[in-house]
Formats: sequence, structure tokens, C-alpha cells
Amino acid sequence: MKVMALDVGDNRIGIALSDELQIIAQGVCTIERTGIKKDSGKILALIKENGCSTVVIGLPLRLNGSDSPQTEKVREFRTALENKLKSNAMPHVGIVYQDERFTTSMAEKVLISADLSRNKRKSVIDKQAAVIILQSYLDSISKREPE
Repeated sequence: MKVMALDVGDNRIGIALSDELQIIAQGVCTIERTGIKKDSGKILALIKENGCSTVVIGLPLRLNGSDSPQTEKVREFRTALENKLKSNAMPHVGIVYQDERFTTSMAEKVLISADLSRNKRKSVIDKQAAVIILQSYLDSISKREPE
């Protein structure tokens, strides 16, 4: 089954999906934020459409590992998504956090190296950050599995 990653921001949510073997992350889309209930509903539809078993949410911690103001917003989003999953008979879908420190700056560097214009980078940076979050998660679970 596929894994989905979310880079939840105030204005947009970047979304990435894994392949069926959970090896490679690929950017899917960016959702413009309209409200936590509508946003979680859109994510739920994508989970159903893609047959995802797990959702990885980037957790924006401070450099020292403590919570930031954005961390609480992301935790609230997770709660809303969990409630949507339960009310839609999908409690089997797991939700996990992945440390997302530096993902936006890493995404920016990738996009600059691809020679994207500033306007184009702005439109895809959240999706690219979700790819980095998901690939970090996929790499970490592959290291935990016995060989």
C-alpha cells in the first residue's frame, strides 16, 4: 500500500505519495488551504483514491527540538484528519509525524538547482517539501526492517 506525506502550512498543504513498494516518494499536488474541515476532507478523498495505509505529517519543530507555534497548528490538523478517518470507517489508516526541520530550505535548494524561476518555485515548494518528508520517512522505515 502507498504512503502519503503532508507538508501542512498556513496557506498550502504539499502532498507526496510513495510507490506501492514504499521506496520512492513523488510529489502529487498542492492544496490551497480553505479551512481545517474542508482541507482534511480533501486529504481523506486522496487517501481513499490512492489506497494509502499511512499518512506522514511533517512536524515543524524548532532547531532545539521544542514545539513552535506552527507545531500546534499541525497537531490540530492531525486531530481533524484522525476524526475524519474514524467517521468514514477508515481507522486502519495510520498517522505518524516526521521531523521536517530544514525540509523547506532543502526543497528550495533542489528547485534552484533545477533552475526554476522564483515564481515557479513558489508554486511547487510545498509539494517538494512533502517529497523530502516522505523520502526521509521511507528511508527510515527501510533501515528498520530486517534484511
